[in-house]
Amino acid sequence: MTTLLPSFTDAATLKGWLRDGAEIALLDVREHGQYGEAHLFHGVPLPYSRLELEIGRLVPRRAARVVLYDTDATIALDAAARLAALGYTDVHVLKDGAEGWRRAGYTLFAGVNVPSKTFGELVVHAYHTPHVTALELAAKRERGEPVVILDGRTLGEYQKMTIPSSICCPNGELGYRIRELVPDASTPIVINCAGRTRSIIGAQTLINLGIPNPVMALANGTQGWYLEDLPLEHGSTRRYPDTVTENTLAPMVEASRTLASRFAVPEVDAASFAQWAGDTTRTLYLCDVRTPEEFAAGSLPGAQHTPGGQLIQATDQYIGVRHARIVLFDSDGVRAPIVASWLRQLGHDAYVLPDAFASGVSLPVQAPAVQTTLASIDVPTLADALAQQRVQVIDLRPSQSYRKAHVPGSQWAIRPRLANPRDLHADRDIVLIADESGVAELFVADWRRRQPHDTRSFRLLAGGLSAWTSAGEAVISTPDMPPDEACIDYLFFVHDRHDGNKAAARQYLAWETGLLAQLDADERSAFRLGEAAATK
Repeated sequence: MTTLLPSFTDAATLKGWLRDGAEIALLDVREHGQYGEAHLFHGVPLPYSRLELEIGRLVPRRAARVVLYDTDATIALDAAARLAALGYTDVHVLKDGAEGWRRAGYTLFAGVNVPSKTFGELVVHAYHTPHVTALELAAKRERGEPVVILDGRTLGEYQKMTIPSSICCPNGELGYRIRELVPDASTPIVINCAGRTRSIIGAQTLINLGIPNPVMALANGTQGWYLEDLPLEHGSTRRYPDTVTENTLAPMVEASRTLASRFAVPEVDAASFAQWAGDTTRTLYLCDVRTPEEFAAGSLPGAQHTPGGQLIQATDQYIGVRHARIVLFDSDGVRAPIVASWLRQLGHDAYVLPDAFASGVSLPVQAPAVQTTLASIDVPTLADALAQQRVQVIDLRPSQSYRKAHVPGSQWAIRPRLANPRDLHADRDIVLIADESGVAELFVADWRRRQPHDTRSFRLLAGGLSAWTSAGEAVISTPDMPPDEACIDYLFFVHDRHDGNKAAARQYLAWETGLLAQLDADERSAFRLGEAAATK
């Protein structure tokens, strides 16, 4: 098969492509920390270290127009070669990368989930979503006033830190479960998240549904609470109930239908879906917006799990192609229409598949893009080989995991920055430690391509570092190694706000509220707030 060479496109041409209305996947192939420092507004994060593992999910149609970029068009060339090998036929590389974009006079954005975060700020301006400050909420609780606080984040995030007495109910579940959580129509409801976006979207979701209760977003979320020196809870386990009764479900189904009508959320039937699935000129996503437990119990073939609240909050982690068709479904008739109403306001071509589990629809289930080739090594064998200095260990886990604990003498590495052979013993084989075998397979494949004459063997530690520690083997921590500048997979300013760093929390909130001022006319026009979504 002939390998297609990528074409280069300049910033001005790409800017035109982003507003021409045709499908486009704009993929930033740098690692998470690099991406978060400065990226294009519509850039979708797809780290080169995970490229083949995620590309089929993010960009399922191999004839889709794809533009790759990094900082200066280096790693993007490697990524283009890998996509061509997978059969992608319309691949382009942004000339001079993000720096070329900046030099052309266009804005680069810091942070993650920028379109969704920007959307949250636009929602506040469009809907005037009510809010309550941390001090006001604390005073209400001190006076014993009735109030229900619902945390709109995932359970894992909620357990790290939340407002005392709050209940975990991710935003995608709010409309479905609200009457189980707040049976009466008068108790005030406050929605919180870590910062701003999910507080705003959660509160406005209930308001859009016509909930008669007073509903407010907690201004600046848990960070605003913490900045006022108010106590947070850690390890909380309060969460929404697993079941919804028919008495509480029926009115929410009707409310969801009314909301869908208001925003002209279209439905798609099974016959139309089958036609779309066979259309080789358009990309189609099938998205299950239910909980992880429901998805694990069974879903439609070829569906991607996209929890509703996260699909709104972090659309770019699930949908890699702009202007693609996105079909959402649930099992209740409440959640999918709500999520679709927000996605359409975000500028996406979103539809609802009613009676999904009776429809018989499906998409092809993609085969794994990375084959298993590495032999494994168990803990006793590795320990013995290390004692005899016959192997060396390269750790491919996240840099912050390596800092916390790693095998003594191991080196940290990542696919775009392979370990330097000069730092390794040429006569020793290599054992890899990774959280996912696919990450190790991709690392080795690149090593072989770049050093074809290197004959040493690679093996993967079975069970990873947890197997090593469970066996009682020693680990060490190096809080400053790798150094910050080498941790290209970690975005410090986003994560430091959760570690008792008030300056980082203030910086993060200023970043969120400052996003609107950075938009140009093209970027702002991608959104269709309020009733404008109905005309899409």
